[in-house]
Amino acid sequence: MSMSMVHPSVHPIEAPPMTDHAIAIPRHTLKDTQGMPGTLGGFLLRFLQFSFAVVSLSVMATTSDFPSVTAFRYLVAAVSLQSLWSLSLAVADIYAILVRRGYRNIKVVCLFSIGDGITSTLTFSAACASAGITVLIGNDLNDCAQNHCSRFETATAMAFMSWFAASPSFILNFWSLASK
Repeated sequence: MSMSMVHPSVHPIEAPPMTDHAIAIPRHTLKDTQGMPGTLGGFLLRFLQFSFAVVSLSVMATTSDFPSVTAFRYLVAAVSLQSLWSLSLAVADIYAILVRRGYRNIKVVCLFSIGDGITSTLTFSAACASAGITVLIGNDLNDCAQNHCSRFETATAMAFMSWFAASPSFILNFWSLASK
């Protein structure tokens, strides 16, 4: 086989020469934004969402009287869903980081965006409802002696923190969809 028969699969392309009239400014693309799915920032956001949701779930589940209040049961359900969603997407982010690939498929990003929107809305509404009940029990009824007000407050605060960590994920995914 002669050298003239070998055809490389990748052909180098030379950059056009720089002129004085146009200065090439490197554009920042959305693909490079930390916090997007498949980036280290995205993984860290997912890890924070998962951690705060699990702490909220654990604190609420260790109280014996949380099932007596519907808002607290709703909080447990919402942070359970948030923790499962965040864990599964954190695993997907780890895989994307290890194989050095990002998520560019519009259907996948759409799924992530819809899932983030649903779980963050559920977590926020459950945290708001639980905060309202906690204020009712603690301040209005002055019944913290018989209830676990500090645990309810901690679980509610952790749910809000999980929502704070989920919001950038939703916004970045939604921005990614809108820019395509």
